[in-house]
Amino acid sequence: MRDNLMTGSKQNNELPPIFCFSHLRWNSVFQRPHHLMSRFARARDVYFVEEPVPGPESTIRIETCSRTGVRVCVPVLAQGEGDETMRRMLDGLLAGKGEAAAWYYTPAMRSWSAHVTWRALAYDVMDELSAFRFARADLPELERRLIAEADVVFTGGRSLYEAKKHLHANIHCFPSGVDRAHFAQALAGLPDPADQAEIMRPRLGYFGVIDERLDLDLIGALAEARPDWQVVMIGPVVKVRDEDLPRGANIHWLGGRDYKTLPSYLSNWDVALMPFALNEATRFISPTKAPEYLAGGKPVVSTPVADVVTRYEGIGAVEVVKGHEAFIAACERTLSWKALPDQSKVDQLLDTMSWDGIHAAMAALLHRAAQRHGAAAPALRVVSAKAADYLVVGAGFAGAVMAERIASAGHRVLVVDRRDHIAGNAYDHQDAAGILIHKYGPHIFHTNSDEVLAYLSRFTQWRPYEHRVLAEVEGQLLPMPINRTTLSRLFEVDLPDDAAAEAFLKSLAEPVGEVKTAKDFVISAVGRRLYELFFEGYTRKQWGLDPSQLDRSVTARVPTRTSADDRYFTDKHQCMPLHGYTRMFENMLDHRNITVMTGVDFREVPRANFGHLVYTGPVDAYFDHRYGRLPYRSLRFEHETVGQEWALPVGTVNQPSADVPFTRTTEFKHLTGQSHRMSSLCREFPMSEGDPYYPIPNPENAALYKRYEALADAEKGVTFLGRLGTYRYMNMDQVVGQALATARRLIPATRDAGAPRTVIQVAAPQKA
Repeated sequence: MRDNLMTGSKQNNELPPIFCFSHLRWNSVFQRPHHLMSRFARARDVYFVEEPVPGPESTIRIETCSRTGVRVCVPVLAQGEGDETMRRMLDGLLAGKGEAAAWYYTPAMRSWSAHVTWRALAYDVMDELSAFRFARADLPELERRLIAEADVVFTGGRSLYEAKKHLHANIHCFPSGVDRAHFAQALAGLPDPADQAEIMRPRLGYFGVIDERLDLDLIGALAEARPDWQVVMIGPVVKVRDEDLPRGANIHWLGGRDYKTLPSYLSNWDVALMPFALNEATRFISPTKAPEYLAGGKPVVSTPVADVVTRYEGIGAVEVVKGHEAFIAACERTLSWKALPDQSKVDQLLDTMSWDGIHAAMAALLHRAAQRHGAAAPALRVVSAKAADYLVVGAGFAGAVMAERIASAGHRVLVVDRRDHIAGNAYDHQDAAGILIHKYGPHIFHTNSDEVLAYLSRFTQWRPYEHRVLAEVEGQLLPMPINRTTLSRLFEVDLPDDAAAEAFLKSLAEPVGEVKTAKDFVISAVGRRLYELFFEGYTRKQWGLDPSQLDRSVTARVPTRTSADDRYFTDKHQCMPLHGYTRMFENMLDHRNITVMTGVDFREVPRANFGHLVYTGPVDAYFDHRYGRLPYRSLRFEHETVGQEWALPVGTVNQPSADVPFTRTTEFKHLTGQSHRMSSLCREFPMSEGDPYYPIPNPENAALYKRYEALADAEKGVTFLGRLGTYRYMNMDQVVGQALATARRLIPATRDAGAPRTVIQVAAPQKA
């Protein structure tokens, strides 16, 4: 099922084909284009168009890769033929295939493909090709034009992203990933390949293209300094003369090898090398080798290429050093290791670098670009979905839990979500710097329910995390919720114990006749000054209403304490999914009875194709706003990557002042425990328009919902669920609990929901 987590989950003939224009040959080193196009070929036709080769007559040779299904197209040009012939051959290749998407790896091939009207045009900048030896002089200008014409641009590393991010409004950084399972075969101790078996140990190896990006002098110096070490070099030699390769009895140039055999070579090395030169050709590279080496359990020694320094800083298994002597010394150190240091960090890093995840994110962006291309609003389409017993609308907590419970009871489930991803508002992903962020603001898991924790523990491990919040008030950062420390520092009074704090709060409180509103509740509990400093401005910003217009439950959710406990939550269980929320949702939906379709509105699925409907969207939208729209507050999220390890003292800092346009700032690394030399912040700006997040609690809205609730109760064959489906604010654990209870009522066979299949495991906190 996991392969269905791409937009639409359609068959080959239902997604537009991709024409990939590449400067790399398909039957050469298996690199970024090969990984991505192989995955695209699972759901659509992919034509991999190589640069032309000379031949007796102009034609296109087409062969289908038996392992991936990619159609490899090699243009052959007769002498004297050029771009015009290429255009005609491309037109012939496109004939009868409908609208197609273009995916470029080189601007040079745009000259004979620019006449085509593509459904979407993507440019994946994996290298700064203009810096390579023998590059065309006009490549920078060709690239400038290609970027201007592209619908979406990707870069293969952080340095490339920083150099080009100002050139396009829809540009995204996707450093290359790793096929972890493939290279993890090396951990099993694979047999030594015949051409390597006779080479003595210790062995220090490299695989990849051998060209001007390698420091050949360094390789020679390494072999000369330690003649007892064997240097194994695997890969095709390109743009380098044979006489320029360093020679020695302990340097072994084995030539190119098939991708599938690389784990066997790697398994029998002692150290893996990345001996890159520091020149214009390596200024922007983001090598794929380090994660491949690490997945095979080998320590890595690298020269300080910029993206290697950025991406692997803090990973002890990767030694990054400058200079020949330092490189040789680093090899000496790593040869003495019995195991990789910081294995947990290596595992955490590799978990975030899968090609499947990178492809899924790129596919979603390409799909979005295709939808936008040529039309402001794409027409509604009818999805040809397979029949299912249940249709679940929404892949957030309510929908995913229901889908898993129903599927586990033996029923077929189709899950659709209008967004291009699963996990709803809890969706997390890596930003351009490789920092795990929550796209829709911070989501901190906390619960008192053993059942809810046990259920979710089927799909994730946990790391302990207790959230802390400070509020910026009168130039100070004070604990929130208000506690004894807050009172002591704000009022400059000595409150030695809880009793003293309680008495002080009573002295501040002001009597209110009948406590009905949020304003009444706060003033009656803590007085007007604390109300004005901590609640009034924040509440007005958050809800767009004065606290006197809101139900008391709004402010009752944030207690006032007399103790010095500065935790934001006091629940029995406080933890975060060890590998993120999205991974947890992927595991939850990874069931043979579940099909997931993203980027799809449920109205596009023919009603005859499914039985019961579980609806977690806005209840008023389901009934076409028959009685008017239920009011919600929305949010705009402003994400920022900062060039420092830590920016905030705690996870979140609130801004209760009405003079500050946003309500709070969150630093995600506090939540996730990730180690990184940079950090990522998120500021939240409440809005009246946009995606619905918070039902607005007041009597008028409650009365309007009651009218929709009556319609929902009368609707046959439909179950309404979740925050939006039942128009009430719930924490994540409450949504899970509601879904579990609803599943038990709907399908009695789901009554084992609370019994975990595996022991609940909360990992030790990782050093930040």
